[in-house]
Amino acid sequence: MKTQMMVAGIILGSVCAQAQDKLVLDGSTTVGPIAKAFAEYYMRQNPGVTITVSESGSGNGAKALLNGTCDIANLSRDLKDAERKAMEEKGVKPVTHVVAHDALPIIVHPSNKIKGLTVDQLRDIYAGKITNWKNVDGPDLKIVVISRDTNSGTFETFKELVLKEEKICESAEYVGSNGAIRQRVQATKGAIGYAGLGFVDRSVKALEINGIAPSVKTVLDKTYPISRDLYMFTNGEPKEGSCAVKFLGLIHSEKGREIIEEIGFVPVEKK
Repeated sequence: MKTQMMVAGIILGSVCAQAQDKLVLDGSTTVGPIAKAFAEYYMRQNPGVTITVSESGSGNGAKALLNGTCDIANLSRDLKDAERKAMEEKGVKPVTHVVAHDALPIIVHPSNKIKGLTVDQLRDIYAGKITNWKNVDGPDLKIVVISRDTNSGTFETFKELVLKEEKICESAEYVGSNGAIRQRVQATKGAIGYAGLGFVDRSVKALEINGIAPSVKTVLDKTYPISRDLYMFTNGEPKEGSCAVKFLGLIHSEKGREIIEEIGFVPVEKK
């Protein structure tokens, strides 16, 4: 991917560096890899521009936009009503930019022979009502529940689409990133976790949910039941010709779509 980025033609004008020479992004650890790859490519094309990307979680990304400490907030969920209200009261006008489509694959250790779960079974596992894999046609092995931290947009999506009104069991372990969930699951035979589509590799096994496997196809046709959009938010529409406009323009460009696919997410439709 890096080689492809270096040989790609210059598509972003140097006028951008004159308009604004710095961009600050903060928020989601899921959107983080896209933002970092965009930033790496962008700065190569515009040597006078500095872009920093922090991954403090979707909730903190929203707070950073509210407080004016970032130019672009990365979220793996939409803004909450309370966040929008706080922004409205402070004169912040959030503008939504859908970056990519994503799914939340449910991952287990590769040695686990289970093929899939229903959403109801998954909810019962996370609620602590099912505690052994043998109760869902798996091995006789205690289930180790791994979850994202509650400030995470990934957690919020899981809560909305899977947990509903249920609370996660007290024995659940919370980790701070999608990568940490994958790491924990690949090292623990009885573990179950969830992460963004771009974080699934051969070190873990993604389960079918309601008989549907997570994939680019099932995300686009909306048949995989745990799917979502990924977002970047700005305070108002960025000024024409600014770095923010050109940076966000990568989302719909051929190069940006290529980057998103290489990372493992699903590009948005072309404009």
